[in-house]
Amino acid sequence: MSSSILQARQLVVVRDGRRTIDALDLCVPAGTVYALLGGNGAGKTTTLNAFLGFVKPASGEVTVDGTVVQEDAQAARDKLAYLPENVALYPYLSSIENLQYFCTLAGIRIDASEAGELLSQAGLQASAHGVRASSYSKGMRQKVGLAIAYAKHAKAMLLDEPTSGLDPSAANDFAARVRAARDRGMAVLMATHDLFNAKQVADRIGILREGRLVEEFAAHGVGHDELERIYLAHALGVTDDHFTDVSEPSA
Repeated sequence: MSSSILQARQLVVVRDGRRTIDALDLCVPAGTVYALLGGNGAGKTTTLNAFLGFVKPASGEVTVDGTVVQEDAQAARDKLAYLPENVALYPYLSSIENLQYFCTLAGIRIDASEAGELLSQAGLQASAHGVRASSYSKGMRQKVGLAIAYAKHAKAMLLDEPTSGLDPSAANDFAARVRAARDRGMAVLMATHDLFNAKQVADRIGILREGRLVEEFAAHGVGHDELERIYLAHALGVTDDHFTDVSEPSA
C-alpha cells in the first residue's frame, strides 16, 4: 500500500467564530491524485492553506510526509509544490531564468541545461524556454510551476482551481501533466469546481460542504452524470427530483 504523504486528522479551523474546516480526515498517498470538490466557501482553499501552514488549526493536525505542519511549517513546505490559480512569474525573465531563480530561493542550484530539461519534462515547448514570461499563457505558466516542483523533488503538489480559465485543449494537456506528476510518485491534492477535470484526472474524489467532508469515493467508480448528481446533491443541496425526467403531456 502507498504511504500517506498528505494527511489531515480531525482538523478544525475556526475563523470569525465559525468552523471553516470541521473535523476533516483526509489522506492522500504517494502516486495519487485527490480532487477536492465543493462550492464557494466550502473550505477547499482553507484546506490547502492548512497544509501550507498559512492557517492555524484550532484542533487536530496536518502532516506532509510525516512532518507535522504546526510544529515545523517550513520543513513541510520544503516538501511541497503549490500551484495557485494563477502562477506568478517574473515577467521580464524567461522560463529558464524564472526556474533558476525560484530554485535558488529553495537552496537548489541548476544550470540552464538542467532547467531546460525540467521544463521539457513539464511539457513546455523548447521554443518558449528563452522567451520572457510576460507573453506566457496560463497553461505555460503552470508548466513552469510544475518544473519547479520537479526541481525541488517535491513529495506533494497542491493545486488551487488549476483549470479555471483554460480552454478545453489546455485543460486536457494540464490533466496529462498532473497524471505525469502522479506517475513520478507525487501526492496531488487539487481543489476545483471543474467536475469534468476531476473525473478525468483524479484517482479519488472528496466533496466538502461547510467544512465537512460529506462524501469520498474512487473516481473510476462513477460516471460523469453520477458525479454531477452527487456533487449537486451535497454541495448545492439539489435533490434527485431535480434530475427526474418529466413525461411529455399526452396529445
